[in-house]
Order: sequence, then structure tokens, then C-alpha cells
Amino acid sequence: MASTWVPDVSPESPFSLANIPFGIISTTDDPAPHAAVAIGTHVLDLKVLSTYERFTQLFPALVGNENVFSEPTLNAFAALGRGVHREVRSTIQRLLSAETTDPDILRDNDDLRQKALLPRTKAKPHLPMKIGDYTDFYAGYHHAYAVGTMFRGPQNALQPNYMHLPVGYHGRASSIVVSGTSIRRPNGQILLDPTAEPKQPITGPSRRLDMELELGCIIATPNRMGSPIKVAEAEDHIFGYVLLNDWSARDIQSWEYVPLGPFNSKNFASTISPWVVLADALEPFRTKPIENQTTIQDYLKEGREDTVFAIDLEVDIRTPEGDITTISQTNSKHLMWSFPQMIAHHSLGGCPLNTGDLLGSGTISGPSLRESGSLLELSKGGKENIMLYGMDVRRFLKDGDIIIIRGSCGQPGQKVGFGDCWGRIETALPL
Repeated sequence: MASTWVPDVSPESPFSLANIPFGIISTTDDPAPHAAVAIGTHVLDLKVLSTYERFTQLFPALVGNENVFSEPTLNAFAALGRGVHREVRSTIQRLLSAETTDPDILRDNDDLRQKALLPRTKAKPHLPMKIGDYTDFYAGYHHAYAVGTMFRGPQNALQPNYMHLPVGYHGRASSIVVSGTSIRRPNGQILLDPTAEPKQPITGPSRRLDMELELGCIIATPNRMGSPIKVAEAEDHIFGYVLLNDWSARDIQSWEYVPLGPFNSKNFASTISPWVVLADALEPFRTKPIENQTTIQDYLKEGREDTVFAIDLEVDIRTPEGDITTISQTNSKHLMWSFPQMIAHHSLGGCPLNTGDLLGSGTISGPSLRESGSLLELSKGGKENIMLYGMDVRRFLKDGDIIIIRGSCGQPGQKVGFGDCWGRIETALPL
């Protein structure tokens, strides 16, 4: 991958020329949300670029869809399909390359460059997609095993179905927010003493508020109702990936989840990173998932072994005092099921997936405690303190805490990453 002529692109930047992630921004000059890509510390305003007189010559795949980058979400662009995404991304890489064969279009075009290439600090990020549906899976093997062990012991940690299918549930799309949005501590029913009889909950703010480190997958092209997506064709239905923090109120969840699963403990907020890393950008980082020794059904069998991505992930917590501690470092390779398998299973009964739908991987944890993707694991079920900088401790989140998730892969100068996915906990509203 060539270098870029864009200034201030650090070798450690997650937004290298090898990446070119897409997002939605607004600026002082144009407060209407519209499309852009990130490159180093800058954004390339695609709405401005689309005003260039030779735009359709540069992007022939967008003929008839010239206004796609003026839309307030990326849904219309995503719906054009992976072939179009690939061609557009490749053209942008060529324009931004230090070895560009079209220097007069952007690099040496002072007027267009000054309007289209802006410092990222002057662009406000917005939710990149209109998300119609959200499904959260449970594909992180080590998280599933660790949490199952806490509640059922090691012999019964995983339910009998876990090795046979990607376990999932439907989440709440209306409470998905972009990175930087404050998260209100939820109120809910809580059973303070599980051993007491009769069972009598209280209603109040969650006392065991948690984060969950996940990878999110965004659907590009839909399938018709009644027509399942074959696992071998699922990649063509993927637009790209985001980081996902699926905030969780553990005490509310433990009381409500039987028999139908999470509800108020999950539907109050989920945070995603603002930049969508296209599927093609992650292709070089494929690797094998955790081995599944169970014989799976034919519709889940993939024709390749490298079905997940090796993305380095980390979680920081920033206390109200401003101290920052890295509490987890893990990798997205610790998944039992791939996103194509999730898509194939999700649509098996004929469920129609739509452009912009979000699929969550479930919490990603590694085999060691330090690689845990949730405070529930790090605190061993809330029984042990998590040591923070300055001799502070946590078991679960306090008001004012900020959780920051990062993820990237690749060598310096060619890193592919997502930027920060963060949210600050605010005090619950009084009942």
C-alpha cells in the first residue's frame, strides 16, 4: 500500500490509506449530515467531492446515484452492493495516494482540496446508518464459558445448543447511539437478595452497570422474505464493521431474563463507533476462529478456514477524576461463529435482513482474565475489585465513568482501525 500525500497521517493512525472508513459528518459550512471518509487526522467530505465536474468519470459505479453522498445516512450507499463499495474505496485510495495518477483532481486542486479535506476536529460525527433492526449474538466462546461457569459451574457452563448454532436475541435499534453520546444509568426491577422467600424485587437504578466489548456487522444488501441467505453468499451482503459497546445492567438482567431473555437490562443503550470499516479493508486480516469440534449443520459450513478477523481490541476506563486505566486487551479472533454463519442462521427461516441492520458478535473475551470483555468477568461476578490507576477500584461502573473501546490491525503506516467508541455514564433519572 502506497503512502498518502495528506498531511499529519501518523504511522499509528487507524485511518491510514489502507483503511478509508466511511461515516456521516456535519460541518460549520454544511450542518446537514452527509458522507465522508477518514484519513489520518482529516476527513474527506464526499458531498463536496461530488460537486467536482468530473465526479461521474471518477466514479462510474455511481452514475444515476450521484447524490448518494448527500444523504444523512450511508444506507443508500450501502444498498449499492459490495462491488460498488470496492470500486469507490479504490478510487478514493488512488486520489489520496502520494503516487496518485490524478494529482490535478484533489492534491493539486487548491480550491477543491481546501473545501473537501478538513481537519477531523472540525467535523461532527453522526450515527452512520439508519438501523432498522439489531440482533445481538453470543459468539464469544470465552465470555460464554466464563459467565456460564459463574452461574452453572464448569460442567454446565455452555448450553447444549451453543456448539451447534450461533445463539442470538433481538435487541433494540432505537437506542443505538454514536460514540460520544452520554449513557443514562437505567432504572429497573432488581432482586437484591436472591435467597429470600418470597421473591420481592425493588425498583431503582442499576447497581451493576457493565460494558460489553463487541464487534458489529452492518448489512448492505437485503434478502427477500422467505429466501434464506446461503453462508457462501453472506459476504456479499456485508457493508462493513463497527465497534460496539452493548451496555448491560447485570442486576436488572438477572431478575428479568427468565424465561425470555434480556429486556430492560439491554434496551437502554448500545454505542457504536462513527466510522464504518468496509469489509474489503479487513480482508488481509482474516484468521481461523476458535475450533468447533462439534459437527455442525450443512447450512453453516463455510468453504474456507479463515472466517474471522484478527483485530486487536482494548478497553480503557476513565474515572471522573480523569485517570485512565487500560482494563482489557483482547482480539476479535476469539469467536466461535463468523458473521457469515450468523447471517445464514438469522435468515434460515426466511427472515428478511435489510440494509442498515446491525448484527453484534456478543462480548469478545480471550482465555485469560486480562482479556475479558466485560466487568462481570474482570470482577469475577462482582466479587473482586478491578484495580485502577491511583489505587482506585471498580467492580461495576460508577456515574461519571467513561468507557473507551479501540480496535485496529495492521502494521504501522498501514493500520486499519475504527477510532474510539466511547460513552460516559450519567446519573439515573429519579423515579
